Amino acid sequence: MNTISLCMIVRDEEQTLERCLHSAAPIADEIVLVDTGSVDKTVEIAEKYTNRIYHFDWIDDFAAARNFAFDQAHSDYCLWLDADDVLPQASVREIKRLKSEMPPDTDVVMMPYHVGFDPSGAPTFTYYRERLIRRAAGLRWIGAVHEVITPQGKVLYSTAAVEHHKEKPPEPGRNRRIFEKMMAQGQSLDARQQLYYARELLEAGEAACAAPLFEALIAQKEAWAPNRIDACVQLSACFQRLGQREKALSPLLQALRFAPPRAELCCQIGNWFLDDGQPKTAAFWYQAALNCPDDSREGGFSTPDCRGYIPLMQLCVCYDRMGNTREAAQYNERAGALKPQSEAYLQNVRYFKSKGI
Repeated sequence: MNTISLCMIVRDEEQTLERCLHSAAPIADEIVLVDTGSVDKTVEIAEKYTNRIYHFDWIDDFAAARNFAFDQAHSDYCLWLDADDVLPQASVREIKRLKSEMPPDTDVVMMPYHVGFDPSGAPTFTYYRERLIRRAAGLRWIGAVHEVITPQGKVLYSTAAVEHHKEKPPEPGRNRRIFEKMMAQGQSLDARQQLYYARELLEAGEAACAAPLFEALIAQKEAWAPNRIDACVQLSACFQRLGQREKALSPLLQALRFAPPRAELCCQIGNWFLDDGQPKTAAFWYQAALNCPDDSREGGFSTPDCRGYIPLMQLCVCYDRMGNTREAAQYNERAGALKPQSEAYLQNVRYFKSKGI
């Protein structure tokens, strides 16, 4: 049977650590916890679950800390989690199955990472991450921020999802500070780091500074296609924030060069045309979103609602604006079948009722 070392890096996580360890302990043959400077009860909580606790001086490098944690592991596979992650019971069962049935030469197991949820608990924002890493494969973390292990060798996709439930805000400006420290030391950012640095600038309200960075990434032919697509979407957002709405459509259409249309992109294009007063053209793109397959395993971020609930609600708006109220109501009912407690759906029900539909 395959064995698993749960490897974590933590600091001041007394709010969530026990929840995480309690959920993951049933599948861990050992737990390796690396503390990077806690001043709360993090270590005390960890001691309930493991005596494999190490201290690592923080050097503004998440990859270095994760590699240190992996270096302390003894099991066949390393499983990484953050303190505000949770393994649902269904995922625990699936990982137990992998332990007994997974071919021992599997190098990387990719698992869904759910980081956003609707009021019912259904995931609204998700992507695959390399989650189980065969220790003998010698794969290493790279990236001081938004660290990653590039999947290679024999890769397996699993349905065992990890849920991310953040209870406290991130340290303000931390990621940007690390990126700018790296650049000040003469280190160049790779394409993935450029994307995340530009996103930090955009989120800080510096769209004018972020836009040329996104444009540079889009032009990099060697960059990963999902990153170029994301850069197109973010560049469009930059133009919107800069009051240059007419320029915001072009990068969305440019993203179509890099891969088959994704539902998320179709919805973005539909939004532009709807805001432009062209509901018929917008409806075309929302219909396209409904017809897009689930391509989350191709990489990049995924919003499952963009393949159902969101375009259905937007089609309701489009047809109402085109004067076809009955068809609009039908789309609203289809959306309501997916999310019957949605306030937007219920509000539309009341609206159509007032019109005798």
